[in-house]
Amino acid sequence: MAVVPDAPARSIAPGERRLDLAAVLKEAAIAGLIALALGFFIIGLKTDTVPGGLALKGRWDWVAIAVAVVVAGRLAIALRRQMRPQAASARREEIANRIADGVKTFARYAGPALVVMAVAFPLTPFANRYYVDIATLVLTYIMLGWGLNVVVGLAGLLDLGYVAFYAIGAYSFALLAIHLDWGFWVALPFAGCCAALLGVLLGFPVLRLRGDYLAIVTLAFGEMIRIILLNWYHVTRGPDGLSDIPRPSFFGLEFARSPEEGVETFHTFFGLDYQSLHRIVFLYYVILALALVTNFFTLRIRKLPIGRAWEALREDEIACRSLGINPTNTKLTAFAIGAMFGGFAGAFFATRQGFISPESFTFIESAVILAIVVLGGMGSQIGVVIAAVLLIGGTEVLRELEEFRMLAFGAAMVAIMVWRPRGLLAHRDPTVRLHQAGAGGGSPP
Repeated sequence: MAVVPDAPARSIAPGERRLDLAAVLKEAAIAGLIALALGFFIIGLKTDTVPGGLALKGRWDWVAIAVAVVVAGRLAIALRRQMRPQAASARREEIANRIADGVKTFARYAGPALVVMAVAFPLTPFANRYYVDIATLVLTYIMLGWGLNVVVGLAGLLDLGYVAFYAIGAYSFALLAIHLDWGFWVALPFAGCCAALLGVLLGFPVLRLRGDYLAIVTLAFGEMIRIILLNWYHVTRGPDGLSDIPRPSFFGLEFARSPEEGVETFHTFFGLDYQSLHRIVFLYYVILALALVTNFFTLRIRKLPIGRAWEALREDEIACRSLGINPTNTKLTAFAIGAMFGGFAGAFFATRQGFISPESFTFIESAVILAIVVLGGMGSQIGVVIAAVLLIGGTEVLRELEEFRMLAFGAAMVAIMVWRPRGLLAHRDPTVRLHQAGAGGGSPP
């Protein structure tokens, strides 16, 4: 009897993957169950006003739609991950990195044009009060992101309490302006110095901590500052907050409709009709100037020895010590400079709002600022700008979704982090490179 040999097993190509359908369905089912558990209360139940009080209304069809969308999305992601060869994933990452490099190159050469566009924005026909307010808010978070980028992106120190410096700058400015009658431009440097001093005081106890331990201590520090502001009533007015904070003036010209006798206003000096938009535009230019100064200072200082020491500390602290770099002074300067810019932004926040309270400086503010730095790519200046526009401006765009605005915001964040887990511009290139002799047109410095 002839023996028929078995057919040879088909070999799997190096880049090919077998489809594990059971694992894909299990992953999609688990995602659906999690979506059902979360959506049951967030989406499924809604309070309606009825005669005599409130009543719960069920929206189970919306829950079913949300679960179906989550299951379908997770199924598509799992199938793509199972079927996509490793080489294709590497090519996709390479393309994304090339796009990031292109964005950096474009920003480097188109920076002056973007600054001109930002300066001309309030003068355009479509720039109404709402859009100028949103642009002012975005610029405030850009400045905060650039300040935190010194600590997190350049020095590699995870700081979850950055809102404390923001609060100290705001309260320092408010107290100086209310009790000592100091103007904005006089009190602004003192607000930054107070925040920088607080950054040094925070830096000393945590010099030996790294990673998660440093994050926990900075988080506790931010909460300590908020609790102090809440309970130190005879100074900060506690939960009542500080009101009637003076507004900045344009070289002594106030933005008021009916000025006091003998006081000249902005619109009377220039012969204009009074418009409340004048003050809004002026505040926009103030924060634009502060943000540009922050960017210029950061770009310059990272090329100095202290900036290169920050980057070395970020990469390897032990190697820093072996090279003779003092990690203590390096960390303290990072904390102090980052806190100083946070204090400047806090002073602007106080004068723009005219009222501040501890509720304005909760942990969620630190989380948003840190998300801007991480999402944009730690150490990337233009990445912070892009992330701030997406997070702050995008949240305002999604405001029409009403109660689902934050849900859509979270979904967008998850999608971005799945696509670019290391940030939009995730390169951590050194500021200074040493070229080999003959390769870069000269000998190394």
